Amino acid sequence: MTQAGTGIQKSTDTSLSLAAPSRLTVLRTRFLPPVLFASTLIGIWYLLTQIIPDKKKILLPAPHEVIQETVFDADVRAELLSGLFTTAKVALVGLAISIILGVAAAIIMNLGHGIERAFFPWAVVLQTLPTLALVPLIGVWFGFGFQSRLIVVVMISIFPIITNSLFGLQSSDPSHHNLFKLEGASRAKILFKLELPAAVPSMFTGFRIAAGLSVIGAIVAEFFFGRGEKGLGNLVSKYRGLSAMSEMYFTVLLSSFFGVVVFWGFSYLSKALISSWHESEENR
Repeated sequence: MTQAGTGIQKSTDTSLSLAAPSRLTVLRTRFLPPVLFASTLIGIWYLLTQIIPDKKKILLPAPHEVIQETVFDADVRAELLSGLFTTAKVALVGLAISIILGVAAAIIMNLGHGIERAFFPWAVVLQTLPTLALVPLIGVWFGFGFQSRLIVVVMISIFPIITNSLFGLQSSDPSHHNLFKLEGASRAKILFKLELPAAVPSMFTGFRIAAGLSVIGAIVAEFFFGRGEKGLGNLVSKYRGLSAMSEMYFTVLLSSFFGVVVFWGFSYLSKALISSWHESEENR
C-alpha cells in the first residue's frame, strides 16, 4: 500500500510538473520570439542605413541616432511625453465610450432578429464610412478639440465591439436557453445569467481589436484637426514639416508601443477574468 501510494504521489508530482511550465520555459516561449524578431528588424534597419545612397541617408537615421535625438534630448523627450499623455487620454476615453455604446448596441440587437436586421446594416455603414473624408465635416460641426477627436475614435473603434459582442450573445447554448425558459426565467435574467457570461470571451476579443483602433483613431484625429492639445498625431505632422526624421520615427514607434500596451492590458484582463472557467484563455 505504501509503495502504491508513493507511486501515485510520484505520478501526480510528475503530471503537475509537466502541467506547470518552468519560468525559464515561459520566458523562452513567450518573450524570446518577439525579442529575436525585434532584433532582426533592428539589424535590417542598420543594414538599410548602410546601403542606401548618401543623399537619402537623412531620410533613414540609424536606430542609435533616433534614440540620441529623442530620448536623450530633454526638450524633445518632454514634448513626446506630453503628446503621449494627450493621445492616451483621447484614445482611452474614446475606447471606454466605444465599449459602452458597442455592448449596449449588441444587447439591443440581440433582443430580436427584427431589431438586428434593422440596426446592424447601419453599424456596417458606420464602419465603411470614409473617416478621413468626414474629418473636415466633424471639425465644422463640433470644432477641432477634444470632443471631435473622441467622435473619430468612436467611429473607428466601435464596430469590432458590436460584432464580437453580438456574436457572443448569440453563441450561448440553446439547451441552456430552453432550460431557463422552462424555469420561467425573465428576458433580463436570461441576459444577465446566461447570455452575457457566455459572451465575455468574444467581447474581450472585440475590446482587444478596438484597443489598437482607438490609438489609430486618436492619431488620425490629431493629425488632421491640428488644433487643441498637441498629441502624437500633431507631433508627427510637426516633425514631418521640419524634416526631423529621428523625431518622426520615434513618435511613430511610440504610438505603436502605446497601442501594444493597451492591447496587452486587455489581454491580461481577459486572462485574469476568463482563464479559470473558459478554455479559450487556458493556454494563452
